[in-house]
Amino acid sequence: MPHRLCRPPFPDAEEHRTLHNWRPRPSIETRTSWVVACSVLVILMISSGTPWILVVAMKPVASDLGVARTGPALAGSLTVLGAGFGAIAMGWLASRIGVRWVVAFGSVMICIGHAVAASGGIWSLYIAYALILGALGHACLNSPLQVHVSHWFDRCRGRALALVASGPYVGGIIWPVIFERGLQAWGWRGTMLFYGVLQLVLVLPLAGVLLRRLPASAQGLALQDEPMPGARVLDMPPRLALALLASASFLCCIPMALPTVHLVSLCTDLGLSAAQGVGILSLLQICAFTSRQFWGWLSDRIGGLRSILAGSVCQALAIAGFLASTDETGLVAAAAGFGLGFAGIIPAYALTVRELFPAAAAGWQVPMVSLGGTLGMAGGGWLGATLYEGFGTYATAFAVGLVFNLMHLVLLSVLVARRGRAVAP
Repeated sequence: MPHRLCRPPFPDAEEHRTLHNWRPRPSIETRTSWVVACSVLVILMISSGTPWILVVAMKPVASDLGVARTGPALAGSLTVLGAGFGAIAMGWLASRIGVRWVVAFGSVMICIGHAVAASGGIWSLYIAYALILGALGHACLNSPLQVHVSHWFDRCRGRALALVASGPYVGGIIWPVIFERGLQAWGWRGTMLFYGVLQLVLVLPLAGVLLRRLPASAQGLALQDEPMPGARVLDMPPRLALALLASASFLCCIPMALPTVHLVSLCTDLGLSAAQGVGILSLLQICAFTSRQFWGWLSDRIGGLRSILAGSVCQALAIAGFLASTDETGLVAAAAGFGLGFAGIIPAYALTVRELFPAAAAGWQVPMVSLGGTLGMAGGGWLGATLYEGFGTYATAFAVGLVFNLMHLVLLSVLVARRGRAVAP
């Protein structure tokens, strides 16, 4: 079983009779490990601008193309879905030829995709965002880079994964400001071309210089604690365990999508201004960003599955808080609690896969579990809008989201219990 402490593990009494003879097990972690993690953080921050262009430029894009705002909004959703499905193949490819080549290819595709999106009408936008930017571009970045970072750590893996998962959050702070000024200077088409070229110029050197393979000596050391290929996982067949993890990821991300997508609209329905709603949404994102390292530390202490369970409990309480909120104070408290609670769930899923399955298969298994979350996020946003249209209130949507969250808690509790039995002597 992998070590989950950011410190040398205490030895078994049978192996070391006295503290005087104790020597900590060698670790694969070095200063280079954190250089790699910080490099991936920067790459993910740089490459996270694609969805923000449409968020900032939704009105001018829709007006210029002669479509409703649902047109560019659909393009953004297609990017997420394309990246989710494409990451399975790209993760497998990265494990074969090296992640730097896959990331370089993805950066080139992001550049080409923005050029195609800026060159035509709504169908050019759809094709570019779904296929070129999604399945061939961003699919090469998120999950493959998470897996790459996980190979460089054995004791602080949870903290490292939490760090790199913060990249898109940092990008969400920086890129909207830049794109707003770009729209005023060049329009949305020129802004897309500018961003595509800029990320290519920045990402290619970082990938070529800093995304190196783990040294062979460290690879051998890392394999000492790896699960055996084909061994049972959580006392069940490995494919069943992987399917249950992907299902759990789907269940938790449906309620996760509701506040992030519909919070501003919920605030205006309760009598707050749109500016107040945006401020509460920003508070949610800030709380999520600041708490992510705590969740990474906790994951290293108690393991990925238990961290997911703890985060899901916090998320359920926050969803219930949104249901009970009728004024700004209640919404602020619920948003802060939601941000503090859900932030550690997604990185902990990647950590759980690395804890339970052999490293050789992580290239496609981590994206497979992440795909469940991607489908849940897409489905949760759609479900919230559909239920609102049907019932005229967000209360039903959040109540259904809470049901999904409780289902997630039940499934995670079963998996945690089986984890305990699997490691018991």
